[in-house]
Amino acid sequence: MKLKDLMTTELATLTPDCTVLDAAKTMQAHNIGIIPICEDGDKLKGIVTDRDIVVRNIAHDGDPGSTKLKDLMSYELVTATPTMSAKEAAKLMAQHKIRRLPVVEGDKIVGMISIGDLATHKKLSSEAGSALEEISEPSKPFNMS
Repeated sequence: MKLKDLMTTELATLTPDCTVLDAAKTMQAHNIGIIPICEDGDKLKGIVTDRDIVVRNIAHDGDPGSTKLKDLMSYELVTATPTMSAKEAAKLMAQHKIRRLPVVEGDKIVGMISIGDLATHKKLSSEAGSALEEISEPSKPFNMS
């Protein structure tokens, strides 16, 4: 099965000059944890995740209302293409230990695929499970003392 048959195509995007607060509000409004950062409409420049907001901004006492996404977004991206197979995407996610892949044609974003998208299809659930097993590592206990 190809990603074009599985991917989410209606995406909320923001620009690099939007703020962290804009990203958090967009994530809340759309119940998502990742936002593609684009210029010129759909030209993918980076991504911001809910984890980026917490780890790269809030934990460093950053101001979500004034910090620009270009200051904390990930620029080096692992991407997929619409014609990539779901099995290839699962392998890519496992290899890079990521749960979501922007789907691009050239430099333009056309969709997003997540490990959950792969897991919901019966034919793909074993590949998704294998990928998730490789992506997920047990966390170490956090000691606040």
